[in-house]
Amino acid sequence: MIKEQIPDGVGRTAIGVARVRAHESTRRDRLFNDPYAAAFVVADGRRDLAVTAEPSPGLVAMVRHLVLRTRFFDDYLVAAAESGCRQVVTPAAGLDTRAFRLDWPAGTRFYELDMPAVLAFKERVLAEQGAQPAGPRTVIAADLREDWATALIRAGFDPTAPTVWLLEGLLVYLESDDVAAILTTITELSAPGSRLALTHGLGNRGRRQSPEPPAPEHSAAELTDVMGLWRGGLDEDPVAWLDRHGWRAERNDRADVAIAVGRGADYVTSQRSFVTAER
Repeated sequence: MIKEQIPDGVGRTAIGVARVRAHESTRRDRLFNDPYAAAFVVADGRRDLAVTAEPSPGLVAMVRHLVLRTRFFDDYLVAAAESGCRQVVTPAAGLDTRAFRLDWPAGTRFYELDMPAVLAFKERVLAEQGAQPAGPRTVIAADLREDWATALIRAGFDPTAPTVWLLEGLLVYLESDDVAAILTTITELSAPGSRLALTHGLGNRGRRQSPEPPAPEHSAAELTDVMGLWRGGLDEDPVAWLDRHGWRAERNDRADVAIAVGRGADYVTSQRSFVTAER
């Protein structure tokens, strides 16, 4: 029997993120522990992605970005759930395992959306690992460029209850109109008290930039395929967009995040930030 595999394109970037999380999980001073990340890398079968290998010099900046991103969103989501957002929705969830590895308050429900092939691979590996979520978890096969809200509601999502949403490493892969449509749908489904977190791979006013553009001296051949998938994201500052649509948004500087978790401001090389918002 042929086992499910991660699809090419954007789906493959999830393996790279899993590799980073697996490697961070082996450090004594790790910022998080993802016990399933290595299993995804092994199941993918790419021997060049050994989880114990240090990143090449050209990938150091990206790896640090992904590590800080993971820890920041870990903390943000759990804090939101503890404040009353007991629905956690992750559009384009990829190989995220937060429903399994974090300490969630009782009553938290999880909804994860992604393309069918990504979910098939993910669910196979999690089942092989005997993974059990901290609360009810529903996976929904959906194309975010189409009507995914109907499927989410049919799956049990309650738009009248406070929700925390996570858009992690997604929006830069989409055109501006698609990003605006996703944010509009999230806004329509968000009751007062809802929260939102997203990566600041937006606000470039049409420029095709990455969430963490590599400096020329740190460019890496490994990034070539990923860079070819970037579509630029939102054509305006995401904080301004969110503020205009009923959210109270703010930037969270990555240097401040690095200091807060004990890595130091020199752990990052750009001034980019994570964006959070509340209704």
